[in-house]
Amino acid sequence: MLQKVEQNVEHISTKAEHYTDIAINFATEYGLKLIGAIAIFLIGKWIAGQIIKLMRRGMERAHVDATLISFSSNVVYVALIIAVVVASASNLGINTSSFIAIFGAAGLAIGLALKDTLANVGAAVLIIFFRPFKVGDSIEVSGVNGTVEVINLFSTTLATADNRTIIIPNGTLVAGNIINNTGKSNRRIDMVFDIDYKDDLKVAKEVISEVFKNHPKILAEPAFMVSVGALGANSVQLYARPWVLVEDYWDVRFAVTEEIKLKFDEHGITVPFPQMVTHVKREAI
Repeated sequence: MLQKVEQNVEHISTKAEHYTDIAINFATEYGLKLIGAIAIFLIGKWIAGQIIKLMRRGMERAHVDATLISFSSNVVYVALIIAVVVASASNLGINTSSFIAIFGAAGLAIGLALKDTLANVGAAVLIIFFRPFKVGDSIEVSGVNGTVEVINLFSTTLATADNRTIIIPNGTLVAGNIINNTGKSNRRIDMVFDIDYKDDLKVAKEVISEVFKNHPKILAEPAFMVSVGALGANSVQLYARPWVLVEDYWDVRFAVTEEIKLKFDEHGITVPFPQMVTHVKREAI
């Protein structure tokens, strides 16, 4: 009986030594690789963070647009992290070629599923790099007019003059014409004033010119223009073209229109209404 117990103890001890040897060999072979992979990931992540910091700092010193800085930083950081993950997996003995192939296949499937979304991302890249407009610009696009508030990877947000928010997909936005009202420092106001054929044309032109000369926000250069633009069915049309700073456009347009109307009243210049002259022909009975 005692001999049998001793044999069992010896057998258990042998198995324990065997499993211990396996554990030691496993720890020796894979433990160092695991520690190395973790070290590669942590150090690589830290280096990626430092690279992004240097990149952002350099772009800020070069006065690059904030939207471009954010977008570029995110893209580069994701690419660096993917490279770090692949390097860590390679250190563990994982076949990275198949790993990359799996990611490629997954990326292709996702790309096909999100075709329209990726089109918006591509449009965002065009907007950011070619900069047809920037945050704070007043633009007309896709039949709407507003001030650009946000440009992200998928859409552009506009704020209208009556404080509404319009969100336009970037793909739709770049597919049409874009009018940037604040792309230049100066802007011309195109105005048309109708006067009666019986009114004094020279007086009317002088009145408009005096209003433009005396208004403090109308620029001297480029010089304004007041000319006869057309002889309409019911009126003579005077085309007036003053220049102002972009930020003064609407204030000056409203103020000048009102002031010219008051001056017309003072000088007896009338704005005619549409008229129809009817001739009655009588036939002899």
